[in-house]
Amino acid sequence: MIVRPSLKPVFVYFFILLTFPLYVAGEVTPEQLKKLVSFQIQPSVAPDSLKLFAEQSGLAILFPHDLVASSHTNNLTGDYSIQDGLNLLLKQTGLEGSVSAKGTIFIKVKEPPSAPEPEPSLIRVSTMKNTQPKFKEKKIVRGIIASLLAASSANAVAQESTDAEGNVETASEERITVVGSRIAGAYVGEALPVSVIGVDEIEAIGAVSGDELFRSIPQFGDVSFNQTSGQTSSNFARGDVGSVDLRNLGVGSTLVLINGRRGVNYPSSQASGTLAPVLTFNANTIPTNGIKRVEILRDGAGAIYGSDAVAGVVNIVLNDDFEGAKIEAQYGAAEGTNMDELNLSGTFGTSFANDRGNITVFANYTDRSALLATDQEFSASGDLRPLFVGTAFEGSGSLRNTSSTRPWGNYQTIGGVPVSQNGELVTSAGGSFHIQPSTNTGCLTSLGNGICIDDGSASTTSTDENTRWDARQNYPISLMPDLERINTFAMAKYDLTDDIELFGEASYYRGVTSSVQDSPFSISSISMTVPETNYWNPLGPTTFADGSVNPNRLDGLDISEDGLPVTLSTLRFTDVGPTTVDVTAEQYRVLGGLRGATDKWDWETAMFYSEATVDDKQLGIDSTALQASLALSTPDAFNPFNGGDPENPGSDSTFSSQTAIDAITIVANRKNKTTLFQVDLNASRPDLFTLWAGDVGIAVGAEFRRETQLDDRDENVDGTNTWYDTVTGTTQESNLFGVSPTPDNYGSRKVYSAFAELAIPLVNDDMDIPLMQSLSLQIAGRYEDYSDFGSVAKPKVAASWVVNDFVRMRGSYSEGFRAPNLEQVNASIITRGNTRTDWIFCEADLRAGRIDSFEDCDASYVATARRSGNPDLEAETSTNWTTGVVLLPDFLPESFGSFTLSVDYWSIEQEGIVGVFGGGNALIVDYLERVQGNSNSNVTRLEPDADDIARFEGTGLDAVGQVTYVADVYSNLQPQNVRGIDLSAIWRKHNTEYGNFDLNINASHLIEYSRGVPDAINALYDARDAGLINEGTELPESSDLIEQNGNPKWRASTSLTWAYDQVRVGANATYVSSFDDTSLSSNGEYWRVRNHTTVNLYTQYTLPEDILMGSKVKVGVRNLFDRQPPLADETYGYRGSVHSPIPRYFYINIATEL
Repeated sequence: MIVRPSLKPVFVYFFILLTFPLYVAGEVTPEQLKKLVSFQIQPSVAPDSLKLFAEQSGLAILFPHDLVASSHTNNLTGDYSIQDGLNLLLKQTGLEGSVSAKGTIFIKVKEPPSAPEPEPSLIRVSTMKNTQPKFKEKKIVRGIIASLLAASSANAVAQESTDAEGNVETASEERITVVGSRIAGAYVGEALPVSVIGVDEIEAIGAVSGDELFRSIPQFGDVSFNQTSGQTSSNFARGDVGSVDLRNLGVGSTLVLINGRRGVNYPSSQASGTLAPVLTFNANTIPTNGIKRVEILRDGAGAIYGSDAVAGVVNIVLNDDFEGAKIEAQYGAAEGTNMDELNLSGTFGTSFANDRGNITVFANYTDRSALLATDQEFSASGDLRPLFVGTAFEGSGSLRNTSSTRPWGNYQTIGGVPVSQNGELVTSAGGSFHIQPSTNTGCLTSLGNGICIDDGSASTTSTDENTRWDARQNYPISLMPDLERINTFAMAKYDLTDDIELFGEASYYRGVTSSVQDSPFSISSISMTVPETNYWNPLGPTTFADGSVNPNRLDGLDISEDGLPVTLSTLRFTDVGPTTVDVTAEQYRVLGGLRGATDKWDWETAMFYSEATVDDKQLGIDSTALQASLALSTPDAFNPFNGGDPENPGSDSTFSSQTAIDAITIVANRKNKTTLFQVDLNASRPDLFTLWAGDVGIAVGAEFRRETQLDDRDENVDGTNTWYDTVTGTTQESNLFGVSPTPDNYGSRKVYSAFAELAIPLVNDDMDIPLMQSLSLQIAGRYEDYSDFGSVAKPKVAASWVVNDFVRMRGSYSEGFRAPNLEQVNASIITRGNTRTDWIFCEADLRAGRIDSFEDCDASYVATARRSGNPDLEAETSTNWTTGVVLLPDFLPESFGSFTLSVDYWSIEQEGIVGVFGGGNALIVDYLERVQGNSNSNVTRLEPDADDIARFEGTGLDAVGQVTYVADVYSNLQPQNVRGIDLSAIWRKHNTEYGNFDLNINASHLIEYSRGVPDAINALYDARDAGLINEGTELPESSDLIEQNGNPKWRASTSLTWAYDQVRVGANATYVSSFDDTSLSSNGEYWRVRNHTTVNLYTQYTLPEDILMGSKVKVGVRNLFDRQPPLADETYGYRGSVHSPIPRYFYINIATEL
């Protein structure tokens, strides 16, 4: 454990500094309400005027912003009492105000509005009867739209009625939770950059899942956890999953909250860009029909929320106060494909106990068929070369993404014994041979049925290229899996007293996916030996043990009559057919809490438990059973020598018996679980004491949480069931053929944390300072102590400067951190097999003249990396800077509508990113060392056999054998710097003769994305520049990552909504700029993945009440212009973490409210 004791005194001092004012604060007396106040308020829109009234009167003012936003108030200049000034300000506006006995001003509409009830996008979180909030509404409505921030800050809306005796009664009031601050009602909203995605934007996007929603938001980066990638390997996070990655800093750098509290992570990990296991919140667990809004704090928030808030915070705010019932049904289909989708959802709510309580339940069901790889041209084949005809990359071997692991196997005799038939070698000098169609060149002896033996390994880039395997041409491979998803969420609240509210949440999610994937295959680190007794072995015995003659032994062999066992070097087990991957993911959350208010404080406490599980099942091959079947001397023995289809070598039509297949196949099962338990308590008040410029707000709180992670691998992988090779006498830790051994992993930690925050006004309008209507600060700090690796303390400072009515400036400095996850800390030695190029073999082939360039090298195979956790890991740390300006051009004529423009510059500097050096990098270092007569000690190889020696002969290089494994360990590695600019424009034009218009434009521009590289990587670049290693060697990404394999410079999204009477039309467009695909190069130039724009459109009509109860009928289309994802040198022809493969998608939606 690493402990930094020096941090605790610093934080304690900081905490005391912030909380000291608690002991000296005063309060507002009722007598102040009777005093005359000097007002200077010019005619303006009501929210602006009411804000100024609150500041100049020194009282809290609460109003329903959506109802007053279009009102214009009168001039108020002079000395007036509070009530008299209020009456003059609101005269003939349709609004009225009153002052409660406790000094809170309430604004309401004189007559009930005839407009329909506000939509869920309105800011509303909880209703508490008769609770007198003490905080001030200090935000202009467009300030809310442009920078709605203050997490857990509560703006209130209240309505009062007067009884027969003239007493004021509070009817209801709403408390707002907005991400960015913990101080209820403090005016820090303009200091931090926040984007808010409301119901209108979600409808325009047409999103039915969280993954679809977040892909449309420009500030979000690659979706590396998705339903497409890694479906063939259980070492990926598979199933109904979508990652959340703000700024593209990497999965795990974005904190996701549900109603202001942490969400549990998806329990399956996968390797990050630095090859360390990472976890993500699963965006698909969000019930989109229950979303009120999504708040995105685009700034580091470690000082407010703790670990993981490096890039920012996403807060999913759900509906909690619904009355009635709303039922929706939607059916959609992707044009020209197998994919269609049914979505059913319902929202139900009721109040009870004379409106003291409310229960709201929403549920969503989705049933989607698979999107097949063959449905679209770009993904229909692994050979991408036809798609690049006419480009500079036409014919490039890099585009040949079919597999060299085929049903046509490569083999080698045990001990590398060469074999001759009638005096002629049928194997290489090292005893290796392969099966191929008889029509291919090089046949040395026939096996009948159109297949033959050739010596050595197959040349899959030249003479045997036709035998490469393309699963998509043989199986209905799923690009996106079949999906059945259930999402339910319930929220309840009840006023125990006038000042205390009981609230709770309960949710359940279940996502079941099924996908068809490729057949199992061999890997170099786990070899299978075929005994000499195998019925189909061409080098088998003359007669079997029962005395029967072997019909499959070749005649004239110079080997023992007992035959020879052989090793399977590479073979795809197409005989068993495609594998089916079935993943069931479940998640639930139970929360209970209390919130309330005293005379001075707003407080809230809650306890919750959340758990997520994944049950991952896939067809596999039992190694022990396979070798037992291979040892049989009957036709029911598994036949690894039958090759594929000799007339169509890229497919397979010759299979082992069903008895053999049934004997060797099993279902492998990986079970993962994560849990999160949390107890928290926080309190705040916006008026702790008063400075020269206004009230100082404060928030304090404490939190305890316990996290666990379990990775329970199949017993055939975790070492429970090992495989003993009966021929070689070796034991393999994995009994699942072709899968690297991986032990079970479990970790848990306890985290204690405390935070404090101050909101400090420094300048107000009354001070009459030129170009400074107001200036305020937010100061915060958080301390967290982890049971497994140490403690961390981080500060934050933010400032808001209102220049005038039209210009507002903001900026912040913060420090953040990401704690190493439980797998990075606790994992024992695990092995991972990845296809790697063994560059020293490429160099030998080039020097021997067997290839013309490294592009033609076929020395790629699955190499095993041994990685291990590190209990000495430290937290990844970050430093964030933001600065921005918000423009509100109120001087424009009212006929132009209202505008809000914002520009924010941001910078994030990270240190100590967790990762490994990487097996591929290690092999390049080994290549460099070996051309200089040395070797890399982290790379372990077999002794070179006769074939290896022959391959290196005459090249001037020492012969080497194949790699058995590469050693690596998780470490705090390179720094990372990311900078950019966010731009936002909002236009509203309502109550026109043509209806209401709303336009939102949101864009993010990446200026820098650089990652420091280890010295060893820089040495490789220097070596390549110096000619020590070949210029075709694919080196890892350099320090400049912008526009490389993602990381586009520009992402943008825009939505436009028009509503008129019963008609509503919405459109959304998303844009991603171009970037380089560094895996495909020609003459020093990379393939440019072009920019991509998709447009979504819908039209909605509300039927008359006497027709289907006034249902809303919506017809929409996503990807209106049927834009295919841009081509990339990837498995399926596009970069799935950046672009979606779904073509034009039509849908119809019917919604009814009861």
